Amino acid sequence: MNQGVIYAALAYLAWGLFPLYFRQIAQVPALEVIMHRTLWSLVFVLGILLVLRRWAWLGPVLKSRQLLGRFAISALLLSCNWLVYVWAVQNNHVLDASLGYFINPLVNVALGFIFLRERPRPLQWLAVGLAAAGVLWLAVQTGHMPWVALTLALSFGVYGLMRKVASLGALEGLALETMLLAPIAAVALGWMSWQGHSALAEGNASTLGWLLFAGPLTAVPLLLFAAGARRIPMSTLGLLQYISPSLQFLLGVFLFNEGLQPTRLIGFALIWAALLVYSAEGLWVSKARGRADPAA
Repeated sequence: MNQGVIYAALAYLAWGLFPLYFRQIAQVPALEVIMHRTLWSLVFVLGILLVLRRWAWLGPVLKSRQLLGRFAISALLLSCNWLVYVWAVQNNHVLDASLGYFINPLVNVALGFIFLRERPRPLQWLAVGLAAAGVLWLAVQTGHMPWVALTLALSFGVYGLMRKVASLGALEGLALETMLLAPIAAVALGWMSWQGHSALAEGNASTLGWLLFAGPLTAVPLLLFAAGARRIPMSTLGLLQYISPSLQFLLGVFLFNEGLQPTRLIGFALIWAALLVYSAEGLWVSKARGRADPAA
């Protein structure tokens, strides 16, 4: 099997199993979890950079206000995505979270059209339309928009768009984002601990251990993803990305016993149909290009 496929599949497998981790620290408020995740991710990433001696990028970045501004925005988007995801897992909305990441590839198509002047092909527009119909159906059936799913899809979609036009790699980008967020997280955690209302002040050794584990758990899948993405075509990567929300969906239904009413299943079915059209169209185009250019 292609090494890149293994790396990418392992990354999506880890992301798909994230609900199991966050349920282990369900007693810690979601906002505090994100503070710990930010701090320990920074410590872990800085450790990797120290071992690899990859510091040359930092000097030019710190001198560029424009780049720092972009990464400050991407850091806020990432922290927003993390916060909503952790809250969703802790409050029995794993199915909504999985829905967000099922929708995300189609959000990327729309964002590419709006901001990068990309021209989606007709079947890609059909996929976007089917997904929109699924979201609308869910909104009508529940009486409100599926805000967890939409927030996750949009925040990660815009985050991906910003990282697409950024000049830093996955490791360096995560290091800079957590550097920008870490002072806020450290001050907030310090104040909460001083007040006696944090896991650092009240938590047991097991809870603290799980929180420390957030560092490698955040960074390692991202590094695996970056390694895989460099080695395999985007069409293959696009199919592998469904591993994560599929696992989350299965965990939500069969392990966490979240209800999936038949009417709600119709909305999911529309979105799955959209993903089927999107994936099949992508594979067809990829194969057609391969036949047209055998040397590619």
